[in-house]
Amino acid sequence: MALLLDWLSTAGILFIIASGLLMIFGVMKIINFAHGALLTLGGYTAYVVTQLDVAPWLSWPLAFVTGIAVGMLIEFFIMRPLYKRPLDAILATWGLSIIIGQLIIMTFGREVKFADTPLPGTWSVAGMDYSAYRLLLILVAVVLCAALTALLSGTRFGVKTRAVIMNEHLASALGINAGRIRFITFSLGAGLGTLAGTLITPLSSLDPAMGIPWLVTAFMLVMVSGHSMLSLMVTCVVLGACQMLVSTYTTPVIGGLSIAVLSALILRIRPKGFAYG
Repeated sequence: MALLLDWLSTAGILFIIASGLLMIFGVMKIINFAHGALLTLGGYTAYVVTQLDVAPWLSWPLAFVTGIAVGMLIEFFIMRPLYKRPLDAILATWGLSIIIGQLIIMTFGREVKFADTPLPGTWSVAGMDYSAYRLLLILVAVVLCAALTALLSGTRFGVKTRAVIMNEHLASALGINAGRIRFITFSLGAGLGTLAGTLITPLSSLDPAMGIPWLVTAFMLVMVSGHSMLSLMVTCVVLGACQMLVSTYTTPVIGGLSIAVLSALILRIRPKGFAYG
């Protein structure tokens, strides 16, 4: 039972981390290398809430709103002029991540910090005590996957988004404002990134470089999953199980590398990864 819960919670955490990156990549075909910095920003949001000695739950909406606001600024001032130059856009997001990291260091220093968990203690599952917060993250991942899938598949915005993904020029010719779709999508993806940083921070320590390893993991998951939130969840479940097993029976360091290695093998055998179709 412990291995099963570890597997599910690992898959849930991976989905939470990668969903914002996939949201942006699916529409813009650009990997947002500032995603790691946004994760870190979300983590420090949780730390600020802890220092203010208010309810840790407040860090969730605060991080999400902060991420959306930052995403709006990034899209309008940095990404919008670079849509036709994808390589420059990727380099711009990488440079932006460095700038955000330095601003965080200037504000909070380099010391390791910690944030309070919104749900301390354990819950009993099949007679075994397990971290209540990790169980909550499983539920959060499922709800997030369902909500994003419903948004992209069952709403007018989702229909327009899929049209832009499939053929932006044709979608524009049909009267869809592709620029507005990109603006909303990038802002939402950034908000999901900062929210993810806040959600995972109570599980570990916090430092200005915490987002870098998560960025690498999220990048590989997105490359394997394609454009669908459901395929991303499948990817997280499969590769999360591999990471958990490797970490359990070898070392966490090797387990951390397993996703990158397995992703490369999957893409070598199946270039479209787990994408449908």
